[in-house]
Amino acid sequence: MTRRVALVTGGSRGIGRACAMRLARDGFDVAINYHQASEVAEQVARAVGALGREAVCLGADVADAGAVDRMVSEVVRAWGRVDVLVTNAGTSAVRAVEELDTDEWDRVLDVNLRGTFLCAQRVIPVMKTQGSGRIIMMSSQAGLSGGVFIGVHYAVSKAGVICLAKSLAKQLAPFGIRVNTVAPGIVETDMVASYPPDRLAALVASVPLGRIGTAEDVAEAVGFLASPASDYITGATLHVNGGLYMP
Repeated sequence: MTRRVALVTGGSRGIGRACAMRLARDGFDVAINYHQASEVAEQVARAVGALGREAVCLGADVADAGAVDRMVSEVVRAWGRVDVLVTNAGTSAVRAVEELDTDEWDRVLDVNLRGTFLCAQRVIPVMKTQGSGRIIMMSSQAGLSGGVFIGVHYAVSKAGVICLAKSLAKQLAPFGIRVNTVAPGIVETDMVASYPPDRLAALVASVPLGRIGTAEDVAEAVGFLASPASDYITGATLHVNGGLYMP
């Protein structure tokens, strides 16, 4: 069998970790990108190895074009291909619009949107040479609804990710490259853990399925989009929110 390779940005914890593990279980060797948490990334790599797959850890700020170039080059140098890219790296803060300064606005847009663009742009030539590939971009319910509590900069960045995916899906379909997004709702992550307890309880109470989501719930959607079962899907957004938002 041909080796299958996945690159997961922000893969050291939370949703990224769950995606790396799901793809490893599905037979992918996994490149785990991290920004600062090298020891945590190594733990994920060991867990991938325990499943019988190979893993490498790659430190890079996805908003840095040079760092992304080096990261993708290292994956290709190690394994010769990139079959799946999951652009999961992201950042945010709960902040009222009046409190936002331009530095924080720029940083959130740089990581969440610019970083997604840079990673996709750098793997596209590799996937074109292969004649196939899947790019799975992590958006958010906030990118569709405008958000309930999260900062406006985060919502705007995630809306941009959805538009980026649709545009790339049209351009890349002739090359056998599918581009889709996953839009989680309220999920057990470090970001959600920062919400005030009373506000979080109210949000969870509004979910029709009656519970907060897990990182594994989101990873299941990513696994589907990375699999042959989604061969006829591109430019789509898969909602993983327990019914909280129904477009």
